[in-house]
Amino acid sequence: MSRKIGDFDRYNMNRKPNRQRLIALLATWFISFPKTFMHRARINKTLMPKKMKPPYFLLCNHNSFMDFKVMTKAIFPKRANYVIALDGYIGIEWVNHTLGGICNRKFTTSISLVRNLLLARKFGDVIILFPEAKYSLCGTPNIMPSSIGKMIRAMNLPVVTLIMHGHHINSPFWKKGNRKVRPVESEMKLLLTQEQTQELSAESINDMLAETFVYDDYAWQKKRGIRVKYKKRAEGLHHVLYQCPSCQQEYRMDSSGIKLFCSNCGKEWELTEYGEMHALSGETEFSHIPDWFEWQRSNVRQELENGHYYFERNVRVESLPNPKGFVVFEKPGNLTHDETGFTLSGEYDDEPFSLHWSVSSLYTCQVEFDYNGKGDCVTLSTNDDTFYLYPEGTEFSVTKIALATEELHRLRLTSSRVKGAENS
Repeated sequence: MSRKIGDFDRYNMNRKPNRQRLIALLATWFISFPKTFMHRARINKTLMPKKMKPPYFLLCNHNSFMDFKVMTKAIFPKRANYVIALDGYIGIEWVNHTLGGICNRKFTTSISLVRNLLLARKFGDVIILFPEAKYSLCGTPNIMPSSIGKMIRAMNLPVVTLIMHGHHINSPFWKKGNRKVRPVESEMKLLLTQEQTQELSAESINDMLAETFVYDDYAWQKKRGIRVKYKKRAEGLHHVLYQCPSCQQEYRMDSSGIKLFCSNCGKEWELTEYGEMHALSGETEFSHIPDWFEWQRSNVRQELENGHYYFERNVRVESLPNPKGFVVFEKPGNLTHDETGFTLSGEYDDEPFSLHWSVSSLYTCQVEFDYNGKGDCVTLSTNDDTFYLYPEGTEFSVTKIALATEELHRLRLTSSRVKGAENS
């Protein structure tokens, strides 16, 4: 995957981070505090030492853009450096450098990120990472890379976590907006002292993170009795809930207003003001959205185990080599996804290309719903490019592709462990 497609300027991932400038710090307060006040953001810091000062490594869960605003309130009045994905640099590269941004391409293996994180330690500020690296699809945890434990050991700083609740309910990834949810809540705590990061193994640190990054925004909403009166609160939900539990058909789900429905069998569900699904006739198969989502995951896993999963489509290809913007390929490419991983082939500037992402190299992938009004897409990155791939037609779900990516990786790890145990 080291081959570069097209003669473009590539963003220099080795560019050294800047310390956040004071004017940028003031700007983050100006942008963040009205929003946190509007949503009555509450941050529980009882498990944070009162005399805790930077530098420390802050790890946050990720549900919406409001995360950045609550995180700003949580570390007030301290400065920070942030890891920001390349798409967050489009058109505002200089702004992110002023903010102390550290650029990264999602789900790639590059030593430049760790090198820049280590360089940022000298500023003595808070270093912030969203280890899930993408918004949650249904308000529950995303998979984190196994390398995070090694990264924490290399950083050799105290580790603080910030787990936020309600941000997905206010602005779900499947239909962003402001549903006026309040209050929203967070817990900020010291997870590891600097000494513990060196005493514990990377595996033990990963286990601690997995135990800490536990959240369910829909369960939180029900428990807190948070009402969402928004009249279009179900619109977009079909992007995530793509399979009908009544007739089992895929890719026939749609949504409008407060309803989710299947165009194949005609069954309808209402998304209530308290975030629960309610069938308008017959059995309510799943009242809890994450349960429906995980049922789909189990079906994908069964397909993989039976050797029946296969995806292939012609795709519109857009490349993001740098923050100047997208390069649209004139000719469509071809994307396949199977038990070997992803393969993208096509032609650019009369030169054929083929790229492959193995199952072992991708523990998850980024997907987008109606991205910039262009449709649903899968994004795959190399160290030089990020490709936004828009499948043709309607008989597909990028959510299913993401689930298959995660389950393929999980099955590969399980198989490797079994073989290792047999050999030993």
